[in-house]
Amino acid sequence: MNWWQKLKKNPLARFGAIVLLIFYLAVIAADFVAPYDPYVSQPNGSLLPPTQVYWRTPEGRFIGPHVYPTTQGPTDLETGERELMVDWQSPSPIRLFVQGSGYQFLQLRFPLPPNFEEVEIFGGIPMNLHLFGTIGEGKLNLLGTDEQGRDQFSRLVYGGRISLSIGLVGIAISFPLGLIIGGISGYFGGWIDAMLMRLVEVMMTIPTLYLLVALASVLPPGLTSAQRFLLIVLITSFIGWSGLARVIRGQVLSIKEREFVQASQAMGAKPLYIIVRHVLPQTATYVIISATLAVPSFIVAESVLSLIGLGIQQPDPSWGNLLSLATNASILVLQPWLIWPPAALIILTVLAFNLLGDGLRDALDPRSLQR
Repeated sequence: MNWWQKLKKNPLARFGAIVLLIFYLAVIAADFVAPYDPYVSQPNGSLLPPTQVYWRTPEGRFIGPHVYPTTQGPTDLETGERELMVDWQSPSPIRLFVQGSGYQFLQLRFPLPPNFEEVEIFGGIPMNLHLFGTIGEGKLNLLGTDEQGRDQFSRLVYGGRISLSIGLVGIAISFPLGLIIGGISGYFGGWIDAMLMRLVEVMMTIPTLYLLVALASVLPPGLTSAQRFLLIVLITSFIGWSGLARVIRGQVLSIKEREFVQASQAMGAKPLYIIVRHVLPQTATYVIISATLAVPSFIVAESVLSLIGLGIQQPDPSWGNLLSLATNASILVLQPWLIWPPAALIILTVLAFNLLGDGLRDALDPRSLQR
């Protein structure tokens, strides 16, 4: 039984992989999945509860799933609850694949140094088709609207782009750094090993959260969310490679004594070639497992920074700054639909990565592969 078959037979790992696949596909196609523009407010539509779906008209006539135009009404000063104004004369049918606001499907933009300005890498495909929506004046707000009247579900889907990609980008930066430093330290030994390991120990003693808060708080206030995104990734990556480097160093100390490494040395291969070509590939199993378990830490770091106002800033959505509404007690009590969805998605994503990582660890265990 190979590792892939063993992984497929692990129900928890399979569940984690399916959840992550759905989430990443949804955020990649966020323009198509989200029914509305996450930056556009609905007139008189702030803090609306999730839209109620009806199947029959007030007269009892069955017309299929539909909604009615709903706006905010006066607020009860005693209870804080608001009356909703519903236009019962204008039913709006719910349909799949409806025409809506235009967008560039699969458009790819990314901030690049030295000025961290957004550069368009792929222009995208002009489209105006959305996965679902309504035909008419009524809006289908699955998770209600925020204080600006913006559709919360659309902002949640778009926010996943930042929250889910920050972990992958962070791994792409921190893991090569940890691999190279750990490989060099373990292979050469001596004063190089001592110097690099002291650096690693210093990095591991830095309290991650406090460093993030300190560095994020001194960022220039005029930065765009894309620029903040890249800087947060760089900060988290800078302090995230030390643990991996220490483990890789230990593995390299063992691997460099094997026959194939000594044969390569005898043939005159350069040390850097031996490290990259022969030594580091032997650590691939640990690196793959460690990567799946490290991604959640980047996601949580972004969420914490955005939650306390030091990460991605409004109006750009991320799961962290959507969750920041929890600091408002009135919203927490009266509009809980704004709080629980981003919290649940963060918890579910972290859980899915951990389940997948545990499954990979079991499947790639050399002892299990020999059975």
